[in-house]
Amino acid sequence: MRTYSRRQFIHAAGMGIAGLSLGCSRSRTNRSNYVKKPNVLFISIDDLNDWIEPLGGHPQAKTPNLSRLASEGVNFTHNYCASPACNPSRTSLLTGMHTYRSGLYSNYQEWREVLPDAVTLPRYYSNNGYWSAGAGKIFHNNMPDPRSWDDYYPSKEKHMPDNYYPNPNGTVHMPPFKNMYMAFDWSPIGIPEEETGDSKSVAWIVNQLEKRPEKPFFLACGIYRPHLPWYVPGKYFDLFPVETIRLPKVMENDLNDVGERAKDIAYRGGNYHRHVLEADQWKEAVQGYLASIAFADAQLGKLLDALEKSAHANNTIIVLWSDHGWQLGEKEHWRKFAMWDNVARTVMMMKVPKGVAGLPQGATTGGRCDRITSLIDIFPTLIDLCGLPAKPGLDGHSLVPLLKDPATEWDYPAITTYDFSEFSIRTERWRYIRYIDDSTELYDHQNDPEEWTNLAGRAEYRDVIKRMETYIPANPAPLVQTSYKLDPHHIPPFKNKADYLKWKKDLHSVQ
Repeated sequence: MRTYSRRQFIHAAGMGIAGLSLGCSRSRTNRSNYVKKPNVLFISIDDLNDWIEPLGGHPQAKTPNLSRLASEGVNFTHNYCASPACNPSRTSLLTGMHTYRSGLYSNYQEWREVLPDAVTLPRYYSNNGYWSAGAGKIFHNNMPDPRSWDDYYPSKEKHMPDNYYPNPNGTVHMPPFKNMYMAFDWSPIGIPEEETGDSKSVAWIVNQLEKRPEKPFFLACGIYRPHLPWYVPGKYFDLFPVETIRLPKVMENDLNDVGERAKDIAYRGGNYHRHVLEADQWKEAVQGYLASIAFADAQLGKLLDALEKSAHANNTIIVLWSDHGWQLGEKEHWRKFAMWDNVARTVMMMKVPKGVAGLPQGATTGGRCDRITSLIDIFPTLIDLCGLPAKPGLDGHSLVPLLKDPATEWDYPAITTYDFSEFSIRTERWRYIRYIDDSTELYDHQNDPEEWTNLAGRAEYRDVIKRMETYIPANPAPLVQTSYKLDPHHIPPFKNKADYLKWKKDLHSVQ
């Protein structure tokens, strides 16, 4: 049981023990007696791969604010998602429960029906004396969670401001296609930046940072771009003249050494890559993605500037993350929904004030951590940094040792799932993928960072595969059926191998 000094007890009688325990007192005479909890600024950038200056994924990227944050904190250069889809990735991060334990593998599942009793990260902060609020996309698009927040913009029921669409039919004129995502589009827009949905979300968060709340805060901002469609003001397109655009590194016939399931994933939705090539839009698409990243970076800059000018600058942890990566033609694949490295890899940075969680100098400034980490590690790391009670059942690992020393030993692989019983395992040297049809892939990142050569069929790598197989969880949770209706632009989630094989048979019979 906690004890208080006579002075603290007398002061608490006037303010209430709750205010004392939170360290939020406005008392001028007794302020030194209180432990001030750090705030958290929690920033998500949707669908962002490694095409940023601090990761070097594309030589033309313009992201000065991401570079600024990387120079002030720790840049986790090899961070991975639990799933290459928004809903399972975000849900696993926000509940601390990995997909293979929850049974949430797909955007097609209503996450609250799968996890009705889960206490989310913002709610855990609220339950422990914080004010939790946010704006923009933190949970998946159409699945806001009012019970997680004390306040939200535009509302607890609608978590994203309306986005401007210049043409509901799209502006990219491609040949007829089947089952492609109708938001697969890019174009400059002619509205003021302040009228974009992301700018409105950021403005609301900036307004909160200018206040002095009576509680420490957990403040979340979800920046939607570079999620499709790539509609951002024209000045961001102007940064990347289309005639100068450099395409991503690709190898011809890259899919020749992978199985049927991998090809199904690459070619789903009517084969995006073929349509992009036939429409002669590859450079324009890369331009749109780079422009949207630059736009998102500008929004980040507004948040960093506002925090720096606020009263909270020296007592606020910044966590920045993207929910998964993206491909723009690598392996003849577009979008997310795959388990190769540039889809499973995400952006993650943390800036920790001095004196937090036993870090007398704060987190290493400008630190680059090349250890394998995961978005699932954010939940335990934050409650560790803020001194909140340990929460049972979290699947990640606190990254505080890496914040103290980014080069410290770290022997945890990153596990990514796509559907039930499909796993991708990433260690510092290897990526191993096992699909629902039992086909496999193995890539040596020491010698093949682009994952162009599948080594899984070679006898000399049997021991490596055997070792990688030990990381695959035994008895993963089955796919949980929910009320969500399927959307035809994705391959549906499969409950088992027989389900997948039936889908293949039906697909071929239609063709």
